Amino acid sequence: MIIGVVKELKEQENRVAITPAGADALISSGHQVLIEKGAGLGSGFSDESYEAAGATVIDSASTVWEKSELVIKVKEPHKSEYKYLRPGLVFFGYLHLAADEALTKAIVDSGVTAIAYETVQRSDRSLPLLTPMSEIAGRMAIQEGAIYLEKTRGGKGILLEGVPGVTPGSVVVVGAGTVGTGAIRRAMGLGAHVTVIDVNVDRLRYLDDLFMGRLETLYSNRLNITEVLKTADLVVGSVLIPGAKAPKLITEDMVKNMQPGSVIVDVAIDQGGCVETIDHPTTHADPVFVKHGVIHYAVANIPGAVPRTSTLALTNATLPYLLKIADKGWKQAVLEDPALAKGVNVLNGKITYEAVANAHNLPYYPLETVIKEI
Repeated sequence: MIIGVVKELKEQENRVAITPAGADALISSGHQVLIEKGAGLGSGFSDESYEAAGATVIDSASTVWEKSELVIKVKEPHKSEYKYLRPGLVFFGYLHLAADEALTKAIVDSGVTAIAYETVQRSDRSLPLLTPMSEIAGRMAIQEGAIYLEKTRGGKGILLEGVPGVTPGSVVVVGAGTVGTGAIRRAMGLGAHVTVIDVNVDRLRYLDDLFMGRLETLYSNRLNITEVLKTADLVVGSVLIPGAKAPKLITEDMVKNMQPGSVIVDVAIDQGGCVETIDHPTTHADPVFVKHGVIHYAVANIPGAVPRTSTLALTNATLPYLLKIADKGWKQAVLEDPALAKGVNVLNGKITYEAVANAHNLPYYPLETVIKEI
């Protein structure tokens, strides 16, 4: 199979879809890897390192798209790349279609086979291709939030860990999944006072045991969220419903009751966000805005700030699935692997992931029905 890797076009997105070691594994399995010139530079991988692995470096992105049977990316296709989507092409990368109607329409109209990293799901409900980026995003949410608590950045002037004789800052994490756990680890490592909110009592019990009672846990309901946000210095929104739009658990009224100079980091912004006062994603170049006196951070590709770590972690997770698709062909790979099958969001112009169809009030077609037509 001919596998194409192109530069990421999202603003300040420095990750790349595969490392030279990953390319070597694909080539060793009998496949051809085409990589756009300079695609790996942001992550510290030179064109020469890919060539040494046996990949072919191509000057033009359009050539990579046109010659490839499978294109892998980190982020969703940019608007300028919609023209390259076509029947017979397989796209494998993060898509987050439930939060992007225009992209969904472009993919449906193009006839491309679209497999989303974020909805590949094992029988235990784990998300193996989303997990490594969620781990990074959770840690980064505290790192970035702590920066914007500085007075020089418009924040309260709070040092999260405090100092002897001074109480530490207060961190509230809404959502106790992989992102939330990463945020908790970083915040507690700094010495902050941390509260986590979730509807899953078993998960709260697990985290209470993990952190030996040093973590405050709260059941998620409107009253609890409202009250705890009133005194929070840093709030991390980490709510996830796989493949679906995130629910707006943090309302505008809750934000209005927060103290001026507090910070909200909405890691769920890729899926539409869980904070009502955030109506658009921000970028690494312009990451924050202020509303009701509260600093809002809504960068949609947080792990892109640490591309070396992110690219290595992502390739570790995606490579086994890439090899299955390349070795067996996408159809056979999907038929044999139920986890990969859940990654198929659009096939033959039909939406095969129910949460995406529901998000845009479009028809849903079960994958097992559509795949029989091909």
